Amino acid sequence: MGKILVTGAAGQIGSELVPALRKKYGYENVIAAGSGRTPLARDIAEAGPVISLDITDYSRLQEALAEHGIDTIYHMSGLLSKSAEDNRRLGFNVNYLGLFNVLEASIANNVGKVIVPSSIAALGPFGMETPRQNTPNDTRQRPRTMYGMAKVNGELWADYYSEHEDQEVNLDVRGVRFPGLLTWKTDPNPAGTTDYANYMIFDAVRKGRYLECPLGADTRLPMMYMPDAIKALINLAEADRKRLEHHGDYNVAAYSFTPDELAGVVRKVGSQFGISDFQMEFKLDPVRQRIADSWADSMDDSAARSEWGWKPDWSLERTVYDMMDNLVKKQEHKI
Repeated sequence: MGKILVTGAAGQIGSELVPALRKKYGYENVIAAGSGRTPLARDIAEAGPVISLDITDYSRLQEALAEHGIDTIYHMSGLLSKSAEDNRRLGFNVNYLGLFNVLEASIANNVGKVIVPSSIAALGPFGMETPRQNTPNDTRQRPRTMYGMAKVNGELWADYYSEHEDQEVNLDVRGVRFPGLLTWKTDPNPAGTTDYANYMIFDAVRKGRYLECPLGADTRLPMMYMPDAIKALINLAEADRKRLEHHGDYNVAAYSFTPDELAGVVRKVGSQFGISDFQMEFKLDPVRQRIADSWADSMDDSAARSEWGWKPDWSLERTVYDMMDNLVKKQEHKI
C-alpha cells in the first residue's frame, strides 16, 4: 500500500488519528506531520515517521509528498472557530490556502485520496429554509463565521476536485461534518467553541467544579466522543467510492446536550469517582455565544448511514464515564 500523511498530527483529532491509523495500516506507513508550533505527543513522535510541515508552504508540501510516496492524506490542520475570528488573515492562510495547497499538491504528486473534515460550522443560518433541529445533510448554507465559511469552501472544493471533467484532475476528496468533539487525551483548546464540554469534565476531575462556562445554560449543540470521530474518518476513507453520492459534506451525529444537561451527567457519573457536589458557574463569552447560536442543535446523518454504514458507538453517559476514568488514571500517573 501507499503511505499515509496526517497533517495537524499534534492537534486534537490528529493526535488520536495517527495511532489508530498506525495500528491499522502499520507504524511505518503513517507519517505524522506537525508544524513545529505544538510538539507531537510522545507516542506519535517515538512510534513512527514524523516530519515538520507548514501547509502554507507549497514547495515544502510538494517535497514531502514526493519524498515519502504519499497515497492518502488525512488533512487535519486547521485554525479553530474563535482563533479564526480573532485573526482572520491567519485563518485564511491556514484554512483556505492550506487546503488549496494540499489539493493541488496531491494532484501534482499522484495522491489518490484526501480526507478533510468539515464541521457543523458550515451549516446555517437557521430558519424556514434550514431547520436547527435535525438539520439535513443537503440544505442552504450561509454561515456567519470565518471558520464556517472556510468549511463550506472546503466542501465545495471536494465536489469540484472529485467530479472535475479534466481527467488529469483525478482526486478523491472525502469528509464529514463533525459536531463538537470530546476527548481526554489532549487538553481542551481555548479557541474551540464546543470545548467548554471538555473543560467541564476536566475541571470536574481536577477541581470538583467548573467556574467559567462561556455559553448559556440552555445552548444546545451536537457532540461526539473522539473514538467515534476517528471511526467515522477511517470508515469513510475505506468506503466504496461507487456507493458515495456525496463527497466532503457528510453529517455525522452522536448526541446533543446543553451545558446544564452535561453538568447533570457529570454529577451523576462523577459520584462514582468520589466527585461530590459538582458546581458549575458561568462566565459568558459573547463571541463564543454568537458562534454557538449560529450552529445546529442536532444533525440528520441518514446519508452517512445509508451510503457508508455510519453508526456511533458511544452514548453521552458512557463517554463521560470513560473520560473521567482515564483522567483519574492520568492524574495518578497510571497511564
